[in-house]
Amino acid sequence: MKVKCHLDRPVNTLRNGRSSGWMSSLRLAPIAKPWRSLRGPASGFWKRSLDMVLICFAAPVALPVSVLLALYIKLVSPGPILFAQDRVGYRRKEFRMLKFRTMRPDADPTVHESHLGQLMGSNRPMLKLDSGDPRLVPLGRWIRAIGLDELPQLWNVVRGDMSLVGPRPCTSYEFGRYTNRDKERFEVLPGLTGLWQVSGKNQTTFQEMIDLDVRYARSQSVWLDLQIILRTVPAVLMQLATECRTSMGATETSTPGTDAAPAGGATRTYHEPAERLAGGERLLQTPPRQEA
Repeated sequence: MKVKCHLDRPVNTLRNGRSSGWMSSLRLAPIAKPWRSLRGPASGFWKRSLDMVLICFAAPVALPVSVLLALYIKLVSPGPILFAQDRVGYRRKEFRMLKFRTMRPDADPTVHESHLGQLMGSNRPMLKLDSGDPRLVPLGRWIRAIGLDELPQLWNVVRGDMSLVGPRPCTSYEFGRYTNRDKERFEVLPGLTGLWQVSGKNQTTFQEMIDLDVRYARSQSVWLDLQIILRTVPAVLMQLATECRTSMGATETSTPGTDAAPAGGATRTYHEPAERLAGGERLLQTPPRQEA
């Protein structure tokens, strides 16, 4: 957060009192409450600080796992270890997003674009093509389900291109089909996890994902970020359990309504939109702690 200093103006106090001494020659910009929404390249001092502190805590685990995963990819699939792709980020600026490569080097990218285009124009849940996708490297489906392929994006966070929490960065193909209202999601830094990921993710439709992203952009706060981070691990475990059931050809029992899985013969069931968004609504409706 920037502090503005003016030597020719009296100080504006933070409360009702008056300043004294050398401080009388300074005027400090108002300090925002830490749980209020902040904007800027790093979405405010609190957001950047939270990202870096959590990365420092995660580094002793993330670094060894990344090294092992890099060695595994090099052994099972010829080609580069990392996959780099231009994505649209904060205020519609493009940046180079990194991932561990989980697909074969000759994988056709138009397959994903075609699938995404169908999802954007329908009311179907946003299922990935991972089930039975021949383009994936061995165990690639499980690496993606756990989210280990996204570990290199911690470097994107360190660089300031991303945050730990925020909307997922989209491709230029996807961006070209957004409405003006949809583009509100670019008023905050993109993230590794977010309100969408902990509120149903692949059980939501494309428009529900956009709604959750826009709501986050309008309501971001320290308290909301911490809640999302805490709910990310259970969300990943639930996604992994769903992948396990799908791979075994099981049928989920949630009601009402079912949608066929893209491959593998399994059938997945999904909640109605109001139920899918219930978790995200509860997070947004949780009142922040008030200042004493």
